[in-house]
Amino acid sequence: MDIKDLIIIGGGPAGLTAGIYAGRAKLKTLLFTGSVLGGQLMLSEQIDDFPGFPEKITGPELIKKMAEQVKKFDVEMIEKNVISVDFKKRPFVIKTDNEEYLAKSVIVATGASAKWLGLKNEQELIGHGISACAVCDGFFFKDKVVGVVGGGDSAMENAITLTKYAKKVFIIHRRNELKASKKLQEEVLSNSKIEFIYNNVISEIKGKDSLEGIYMQDVNTQEKRFLEIDGLFISIGYKPVTDIFQNQLDLDNHGYIKVKENTQTSADGVFAAGDVCDTKYRQAITASGLGAMALLDVDKWLR
Repeated sequence: MDIKDLIIIGGGPAGLTAGIYAGRAKLKTLLFTGSVLGGQLMLSEQIDDFPGFPEKITGPELIKKMAEQVKKFDVEMIEKNVISVDFKKRPFVIKTDNEEYLAKSVIVATGASAKWLGLKNEQELIGHGISACAVCDGFFFKDKVVGVVGGGDSAMENAITLTKYAKKVFIIHRRNELKASKKLQEEVLSNSKIEFIYNNVISEIKGKDSLEGIYMQDVNTQEKRFLEIDGLFISIGYKPVTDIFQNQLDLDNHGYIKVKENTQTSADGVFAAGDVCDTKYRQAITASGLGAMALLDVDKWLR
């Protein structure tokens, strides 16, 4: 069988940037985009913090440009999901639903997805009032009223970021105490723009073309009430896409790939980049940076 120098698993900013660098390095490369090219970035309606696009760009447009650049360097791209891997064999074995591929090295860039509430209208309103990233989308809620769902560090960080833009920020939490670090709790509790709604869950999201508000339900009394807000930021955690790497790579307690020496995983010759191993930044630009780093590490490892 044909043995590739490199197989990249993932078609988001990390995987595509790695593909661009692989093409420039003249490595015989195959890139699996998954069934949907672009990953989480495809949900972004407007991006104005990615260098080189001062007039703003949508997530799908940015991914399209990245993919065109990958193809320019003759990197083969396949829109399929990888369903299993074997990193204990040499060469490595990568399987899709109907094919088997071999590679000397692998970059895992499968990303992470935000956990959502699973309510009706939620997915349809992503980018139209609903988001999971205040750093990415907070700017679009200047002088608006917004809500943040969650009680951990990411929820508090999103709320603090949103106070730079919004006139009012509600933090909605299902419990009567926060899980966030004491330092973050002190910061949000002292911010006059932030108001807490404890012991409540969101039971319904209202809006057709844009978010109109939410219905909340008290977990103790079951009483429901409507809250009119312009934006809702879901901050209940992220789930890395690593199920197929169980028993193949060392993962942390939350399922993220552990890396050492920048992008090297526990399997020699297998590297990771982007949100699949980044528990802190989760930005398109940092994912791209890690994709470039992973390819440079691969190139050196192959030599």
